[in-house]
Amino acid sequence: MAATGKTTPEHDAKIASMSFGAVYPNYVTKVVSKGKTKQELQTVIGWLARIEEAGLRQAIDDKLSFETFFANAEWNPKAALVKGVICGYRVEPIETPLTRRVRILDKLARGRPIDKILRTG
Repeated sequence: MAATGKTTPEHDAKIASMSFGAVYPNYVTKVVSKGKTKQELQTVIGWLARIEEAGLRQAIDDKLSFETFFANAEWNPKAALVKGVICGYRVEPIETPLTRRVRILDKLARGRPIDKILRTG
């Protein structure tokens, strides 16, 4: 599949309704498999969504949807510098803001070195 920024309304709705807390363990598994730590993941999410660890834990415990999680987050404007392809989608041209944010989180949660992520911002 070619990496594009086009998503369907159905795809966007599915992502919006997904539980952040249900996906978070998958992020942890992925970063650990890449030799990173859960703390590094939390640092990246904190940088991206400007959320403290307690707020992150609360979002997970409350089973917030991605839509609610990001509606309550203060998005780091420097996250717009994140580029690349994740799950067959190039993140830069994704038109739906929420879907783009989730894909950026997916990309950052893949285990890229934290110093490179934070240098982006």
